[in-house]
Amino acid sequence: MNRRAFLSLSAISPLAHLLPAFSRAQDNPPARELKADLVVVGGGLGGVACALAAARNNLKVILTEQYDWIGGQLTSQAVPPDEHPWIAQRGSTKTYRSFRDKVRDYYKRNYPLTPEAAKDPQLNPGNGTVSKLCHEPRVALAVLLELLAPHITAGRVTILQPYWISLVEMDGDRVAAVDVTKGDNARLTLTAPYFVDATESGELLRHGNIEHVTGSEARRDTRELHASELFRAQNHQAFTICFAMSYEDGKDHTIEKPEHYREWRDYTPDLEPPWPGTLFSWEIADPITLKPRTLLFDPMGRPKEVLNLWTYRRIVDKSNFTADSVPGDVCLVNWPQNDYWLGNLYGNGREALKHYHTARELSLCFFYWLQTDAPRPDGKRAGWKGLKLRPDVTGTDDGLAMAPYIRESRRIKAAFTVTENHIGVDARAKLLDKKPGEFTVEQFPDTVGTGSYRIDLHPTSGGDNYLDVSSLPFQIPLGALIPQRVENLLPACKNIGTTHITNGCYRLHPVEWSIGEAVGELVAFCKSKKRIPRQVRRDMKLLADYQDKLTKAGCDLQWPEDIAKTVR
Repeated sequence: MNRRAFLSLSAISPLAHLLPAFSRAQDNPPARELKADLVVVGGGLGGVACALAAARNNLKVILTEQYDWIGGQLTSQAVPPDEHPWIAQRGSTKTYRSFRDKVRDYYKRNYPLTPEAAKDPQLNPGNGTVSKLCHEPRVALAVLLELLAPHITAGRVTILQPYWISLVEMDGDRVAAVDVTKGDNARLTLTAPYFVDATESGELLRHGNIEHVTGSEARRDTRELHASELFRAQNHQAFTICFAMSYEDGKDHTIEKPEHYREWRDYTPDLEPPWPGTLFSWEIADPITLKPRTLLFDPMGRPKEVLNLWTYRRIVDKSNFTADSVPGDVCLVNWPQNDYWLGNLYGNGREALKHYHTARELSLCFFYWLQTDAPRPDGKRAGWKGLKLRPDVTGTDDGLAMAPYIRESRRIKAAFTVTENHIGVDARAKLLDKKPGEFTVEQFPDTVGTGSYRIDLHPTSGGDNYLDVSSLPFQIPLGALIPQRVENLLPACKNIGTTHITNGCYRLHPVEWSIGEAVGELVAFCKSKKRIPRQVRRDMKLLADYQDKLTKAGCDLQWPEDIAKTVR
């Protein structure tokens, strides 16, 4: 037996799991043991989708989450969904599309909508431009709990929160047990035939010493067109502490000036290729061209010729609601100006906590800049004192998101790794010597799902500027969900077998859901057939039966021909 443990300081922070390893004290109270068919660690979208899929197959599931809200990106991280244009009909799963329908239905049942909004089958509550369904985190939470409710009542799903990992016990090539902790004295030992790592940063991989990759791979290893020359383990995409805000014209909601405001106000990013100026500015590096691009910010919502950040991730549009029923718009801030890339959450534990708190201060400094120094479109005044943080929206005391939005996780060393050569337009055009529109992504015979998004990498802790290049509608191969060694652990978040580059398009909301659902179905299939996941992939008959099961459950495994060659 190999036991690994680390310090759990629940009284300090929900991110206490970042702190260094230690040997558990002998006088700690013994853990209470809970057994299930499947233990899912992490209650984000992938974890929830996994639990739902397993439960509908009559498996008993334990789902743990370290924050007060399940839902991950959509809730505790406060990130409205990024989705492809076909999401309502193609490229997801039946349950994900049901989730989207239920969000709209929740508003129509519970909110004072205008007659026009109430009748709109494509209601976009915030009318944000990033998605056709920009909505509040609390609504996503309510819908996810509604989907889980019958399984919770029937005893098929047990949710434990806020709990986080305090120990992983390995028995050779299998996970034997996971201890989770809540507070100083509440400790549970979870056992099951299968475990799923649905954490945002691959915590089971870390604490189980399961083979994984961090950072950006070297070009000589992946042969990717846009890969780094050298392997850089600490080169991660920026993470972001999002926040919600509203605006009241004529009011003054100016917060206390943050301690390090001047440093952040004057900070000029040191990136390659160079950033056009200071971080707090309406001029940024265009993610695709890297040339200077000017953005607009106007909380009055007036239409302009350029992108207005106020409406970009707006999650409440007052015009959708009856007069005076809501005080005004609510905007979610996940913008280039509050991306944090000066460090990451994967190194030394105390160093990681330092970066987490510094990223929180960055977001508060940016908000203070918006209130006081941000140039207005008319050029006559600076700042918008009427901007107001909305803790009621984020479920926190300060209006900052409950959890950091983590774009890049530890990734399993998988049976198969998706590279840029499989899905990138430029890379495949060079590889196949064809023009865009003449080819699709590589077709995976072990496909278990689909997705579509540009390869979109934000600035990194290693000093790289944006990388935003075209991709094609892609598949999720089963091989990317199977660790090279460990038999009974599966990933269900951003921790699948991708590279630093392809993580950039496999990390979004609907893809994470599809991964989780495929994993939940896989565990149920393996238990019924008395086989392990790698045997399913290797046996063509088993694989076909499993894929048929996914199709009957409403999971899209292929793209139709009219979409498959579409460049995004």
